[in-house]
Amino acid sequence: MYYNKLKSIRKQKGMTLEELSKRCNISAGYLCHLENGSRTHPSIEVMEKIAKALNKTIFEIFFNKE
Repeated sequence: MYYNKLKSIRKQKGMTLEELSKRCNISAGYLCHLENGSRTHPSIEVMEKIAKALNKTIFEIFFNKE
């Protein structure tokens, strides 16, 4: 099941949307939509870029309910 913890993990890392955007080469607008739930189920490529930029696994960010 899909759970999105992107915003909380980004904030734990002390990162702004703009910083994350630069690190993973994904627009801040798209990341904002993912965080707020207006966009769901990003592609595996997008999830991989975000996970790498946050030094987390895809599971930890997008599929872990805890």
